[in-house]
Amino acid sequence: MKRLQKAEKIHAILDDLYEDPPIPLDHKDPYTLLVSVLLSAQTTDKRVNLVTPELFRRGPTPQKMVKLEVDEILSSIRTCGLAPGKARNIHALSKILLDKHGGQVPADMEQLEALPGVGHKTASVVMIQAFNQPAFPVDTHIHRLAARWGLSNGKNVEKTERDLKAVFPRESWAKLHLQIIYFGREYCPALGHDLAECPICSWTATKKRIAEEAKKNSPRSRPRK
Repeated sequence: MKRLQKAEKIHAILDDLYEDPPIPLDHKDPYTLLVSVLLSAQTTDKRVNLVTPELFRRGPTPQKMVKLEVDEILSSIRTCGLAPGKARNIHALSKILLDKHGGQVPADMEQLEALPGVGHKTASVVMIQAFNQPAFPVDTHIHRLAARWGLSNGKNVEKTERDLKAVFPRESWAKLHLQIIYFGREYCPALGHDLAECPICSWTATKKRIAEEAKKNSPRSRPRK
């Protein structure tokens, strides 16, 4: 089956399972979304949603966030991964938003990526979820599923993003980004996953990949404790 044919069938399955997938990070505007997505690197969305109410109570806008010391920001997000660096970046980007963008989050990919701690994936999420602009954020989880499903042979997320954009309609990218994330969590985890039983892997993954992952997940292949 060709990639385009696979993509069409996968798209239909995901639409059936997740007709209206919610945005997993709690936020009220582009600024709080930007900070939440920045915090989500190497941290679960659930954890981010636990720490942001206190953070945004103290610093709901760039104007109020810059008035906090970096250590004050850190005290609110300490349980997130890479918290010290994230605290510095949140303070720094808030100041840049005030100095260069009138206190507003720019609806521009290049300007977003120029902010401290904001990479391409974070900028892409903000573009689609805050500004409804076409983008297809690819994190390590979507990268893994695209490879399992035979939609990309990319060695990095940049190549995978280009491959996914080529096989899915532009107007569906924002929704598909969320659908794939939810599918991965519910049906297609990284470890302990039986590809032969998965609603998508069972017909998209090659026999070679199914055998390789079965071997990797077998008890004998796991390191002894």
